[in-house]
This record gives sequence, structure tokens and C-alpha cells, in this order.
Amino acid sequence: MNVLVVGKGGREHALARAASLSPQCETLYMAPGNPGMAKLGTCVPVADNDIEGLVQFAKDHAIDLTIVGPEATLALGIADAFEAEGLTVFGPSQAATQVESSKDFAKEIMKKYDIPTAAYATFDNFDDAWRYVQEQGAPIVVKEDGLKAGKGVTVAMRLEDAREALEIAFAIPDNKVVIEQYLEGFEYSLIALVHNDLVVPLEIAQDHKRAYDNDEGPNTGGMGSYSPVKRITPDIVEQTMTQVMEPMAKALVEEGVPFTGFLYGGLMLTNEGIKTIEFNARFGDPEAEVILSRLESDFLAAIQSVLRGDKPALQWSSQVSHGVVLASTNYPASSTKGVRIEGLDEVEGIVYHMGTKEEDGTLLTDGGRVLMLVSLADDLESAYEKTYANVAKVKSDALFYRSDIGRKDM
Repeated sequence: MNVLVVGKGGREHALARAASLSPQCETLYMAPGNPGMAKLGTCVPVADNDIEGLVQFAKDHAIDLTIVGPEATLALGIADAFEAEGLTVFGPSQAATQVESSKDFAKEIMKKYDIPTAAYATFDNFDDAWRYVQEQGAPIVVKEDGLKAGKGVTVAMRLEDAREALEIAFAIPDNKVVIEQYLEGFEYSLIALVHNDLVVPLEIAQDHKRAYDNDEGPNTGGMGSYSPVKRITPDIVEQTMTQVMEPMAKALVEEGVPFTGFLYGGLMLTNEGIKTIEFNARFGDPEAEVILSRLESDFLAAIQSVLRGDKPALQWSSQVSHGVVLASTNYPASSTKGVRIEGLDEVEGIVYHMGTKEEDGTLLTDGGRVLMLVSLADDLESAYEKTYANVAKVKSDALFYRSDIGRKDM
């Protein structure tokens, strides 16, 4: 097979690595890719938002399967454009991508089809939103409606924090916010391979979204993850499938926007049972890096099976996968670019590139989240120790990381 992976971050590096391990993968292209991905195949200078260019590349290079990573690319309608040209793509249509590109759309579907989630209300102006927040009180959650790369959510512990989030949100023309009940519990991620009403769960992971240790600081795109998660038992996974993931896939079929691709459920185990925090229309990042590192089955064969409507039997390593993100100083507010990175040749484990570039043979920072180091071991404690031993080997003047990834589950 000729395979194209669209995107340039850590998630796409993980997707490309998993594809490259398939016996079916003859030629692997990545558009645009990154320095780490370049070791797996051929990076091509087509931007991930250049839908016309990606279609033309796929036609010119007889691409048999395209796997799409970024949500922004999906929201631009890449799946629709590829399918119009008879090209096979694993990713949802622009309409189905609304499960992520519009939080209000997702919440309406959940409400209509009785998928458990936090109580909410949607607003298009500051005055009504602020009045509602005052009525509800803090803590409360403020979510901007559209795509925000994991950073448009404020968990406001005080009313003044909620007010500030609303002021920022409504400074953007035509913006909407979803205001949600604050939930307490244990978070986990379930990503599934989906085609219409066929839903095939992958292994559970837990992301760590806050920037700093002890879940402090602003929300980010994710600072680290691990898989599997001891506290999420097979019974809880089964409940998640029957209460959340399968109903959502069926609901989208019923609504005339059937989903194909990676359906991400961001979930919380509360005292009242499972609640859905959010859906995403693509593989989670940094979950992809730890989940796919444990996959022993043929990744491409699994995707092909799902596209045919058949359920693949997936095999997983019994080992625990643990990963830590090294992010730019001041992330998520800003990123530091062009700072030298050294020491990766000493790392014993898997290195995923999230935001790097190479100039004259030197690796440099080039984004908010820069690298993710992943280790596998027989238990979480051992994997944790391995990862942080590797993190200590990476030298750069512009990186920081959390030191407690996975500690809650030990």
C-alpha cells in the first residue's frame, strides 16, 4: 500500500510509526511531517490545510489510504474532498467533524440521545452568559464553541475567573460559549475506530491537560499520558461503550452525518457514573503516542477492516506505556522557537516529535509542545521511572515538563 499521513505533530508521528510497522505499508508519505517522522518515510512539502494540494498529491502518487491527524484539516472538509475523487480516507466528513468543531452541536446530540454529560447552556453574548454564571455559581466550566487546540476551556474555580474567560471569548466576533456544570471525578480517554455504527475501542489512556504538577495552571493540549489505566476496569470500558461511544456513533447516523475515523471520548468517572466531557473527531494527542506504542496488531489492516464494516480483533502489549511532553517555556500562552535541542541520541525509548524543525543538521524547538518521550515497562511505576530518566537526558534552554504524569494511578 501507498499510505499518506496528514499532519506534522506528535499524534501524526505516532500514526505514521504505527502505519510503518504494517507489512502492508510499501511507501509512506507524510504531509508535511516533521524531522522525527522523516526517519519513517518521505515528508512532502504540502501543508496540512492545503486540501487541494493534498488531493492532487494523493492522485499523483496513487495513495491507497490517507490517515488524517489534525482536527483543523478535518474541519476544512478533507474527507469530503478525497471521497469526491474516489480516494480512500480515514477521517470524518466536515459535517461529522462538528462533534469537535462545535461544542454546542455535540452537546445537543448528547442531550437528544440521552448520552450522559454535564448540564449546560449555550450563549452568544456576554450579558446573558455572565448572568447565567452568577446564577449557577462557581466552580463552573466555560468552553468556547469552536476549535481551540485544547486551550479554549476554562475551569473557573471563582466567579472572577469565569468572567475573565467570558470577556476573552466574546472579544472574538460571532463567538459562542458553552457553560457547563463542574464535574469531579477521574478522567480518562477512550478512542475508537468508527465507521457508521461500527465502533471498535482502542486501549484506555489518561491525559494530563493542566500545564503544571498537581493539575495546576491553564489547560493545554495535553502534557503527558499513560496506558492502560488501572482504575478503568473492563466493566467500566463496557459501560462507556454502551452508554457513550456506541450511542454517539448511532446518533450521528440517525442525524444524517455518519462518522468515519477516530472518535475520541473524553470521559469522567464521577459519583453519579460516567459522564462525557467532550468528543473529538480525531485521535487524541498525547494519547496516540502511548496507545499506539502498545498496539501489536497490524494498524493498516485494522483500519481497512473497519472501513469494510468488519470488526478487527486487536492485540495489545501487556506492558504499560508512559509518556511525558516537553513543552516550550510559557506554553500554552506562547511558544519558543529556534532553540537548540540536544541529547536525544541518548534516550532509550520512543521519541515523538511534536513541534521541532531541523536546520543545518541541528534540531530546534518549533512549537508549543515540542517532544514526547514514551517508555514501556511491566508496570506503571517502572515505566514512569524510565521516562523521567530519559527526560533528564534532553538538554535545551527552553523546555519544561510535568513531573507527575501517571502518579494518580500508582
